Amino acid sequence: MASQIPVVDYLVLDAEPHLVVNACVACGARFFDRRNACASCAGTEFRREPLGRSGKVRSFTIVHRAAPGVPTPYVSALVDLDGGMTVKSNIVNTDPTPEKVRLGMPVRLTTFVVDSDSRGVECVAFGFEPAN
Repeated sequence: MASQIPVVDYLVLDAEPHLVVNACVACGARFFDRRNACASCAGTEFRREPLGRSGKVRSFTIVHRAAPGVPTPYVSALVDLDGGMTVKSNIVNTDPTPEKVRLGMPVRLTTFVVDSDSRGVECVAFGFEPAN
């Protein structure tokens, strides 16, 4: 199998890929990216916590115009994860139509290879797909 690297630091590629957050030890505030200090309490100690792999679509839009080279249409969404946190991601593996994507729709995390380099190292991104 090819070597893989995640496109973002908060995507963990293991037997069950998942997202993680940096949680402030002092107040519990959670952040996706690395922090020097907590934006809520100025604490400087963090622990990594796994997030739920499933959730529900809170909001979405079907994008028809994008930068050159970005295929359209696609679905950009806010997903409320089971166990807390909201993440912006694309809804994949379904038709980008209002008939196939709806508010409150159950979704689950999925990963996919975006590209690879000359050595065969694959860059892996995440999205959410319908859970039903």
